[in-house]
Parts: sequence; C-alpha cells; structure tokens
Amino acid sequence: SGKTSLAPILSSKLGYTPLELDDATLRVLGEMSVNDAWQHHGEAGFRAAAAAALRDALSKDNLVIACGGGTPTAPGATAMLTAAQESGKATIVYLRGTIETLQDRLRQSGVANRPGLTGSDPSSEVPMLFMKRDPLYMSIASCTVAIDGQTVDETVENIGWMLDASDEDGAATR
Repeated sequence: SGKTSLAPILSSKLGYTPLELDDATLRVLGEMSVNDAWQHHGEAGFRAAAAAALRDALSKDNLVIACGGGTPTAPGATAMLTAAQESGKATIVYLRGTIETLQDRLRQSGVANRPGLTGSDPSSEVPMLFMKRDPLYMSIASCTVAIDGQTVDETVENIGWMLDASDEDGAATR
C-alpha cells in the first residue's frame, strides 16, 4: 500500500522517527529477511515477534510506525493498537486501495523477501487477504486514506489533512 515509502516522508514532516515494524520484528528474531524468519520460526513465531516489536514501539514517543500488513493479526496487536489510539498515544492510518492497486504496488516493490501465506505468489493472495483484513483494518483505523491513483506525496498530503482534521475535531474522520 506504500507504508514503507510513506513512513520516512511523513515522519520527516512531523519531526518524528520512522520505524519499519517488519525490520524490528526481524531484530527480535535475529533474522536477516522475512523469508528466513518464516522458514525458521513459522507464521506463528513471526506474528508473536511482531507483537513484541509493536509493544516496544508503542512504548516510545514520536514514531511513525509502518506496520506489516499482517501486524493487526498478531496475538494482542489489535488490542495494543486500539489502546494506544484510545489513550491518544497513536493515530492509526489505513492506506486503503483497490485489490488491483495493492497488487500493482506489491509487484513494483518486489516480492522476493515476502513469503506467500498459502505458498502462492504473494500478489495472487491479495484478493483473499484484502477480503479477510479490510474489515479489521477499517475497525481499528483512526482515519482511512484512499491511495488509488495517488503519488506518495499526494498520499502524505492527504494524511496531513486527516491528521489536522483529527486535531481540530478531537477525533479523526473515519
């Protein structure tokens, strides 16, 4: 969806530090790639490490966290994200695109370091994952930003508008 590209730009504009949660998860596991982590620890081990990395990240201030796509499915992650949001510590932005946009972006980013959940090409899994995860993402998001046809800079600008609206209204537009 563009989380990895957007986090450094948004964090620079906010004066925050970017954090790629998949990288933090790999550090927890002592692995060099997501493929290695999945081979050595399986999906359950990776998700547990993602939850630990998220817990650590949420304990810090002034971060823009680029969560992995499966982060909200990690044990306890949804509760941690929701609690951080409800306490005013976090704003959760859902970068929402069509299945086609998500597939295109996944292909453009390269999928060599991304394991498929079903053993298939990761881009072919997008429709199934979208249908499964979209309701979860929508339920925990402070705001949702449409990414279809948007450049990285346009998306960052849209996020800024959403965050400004959130500050003025006391609650983000959903």
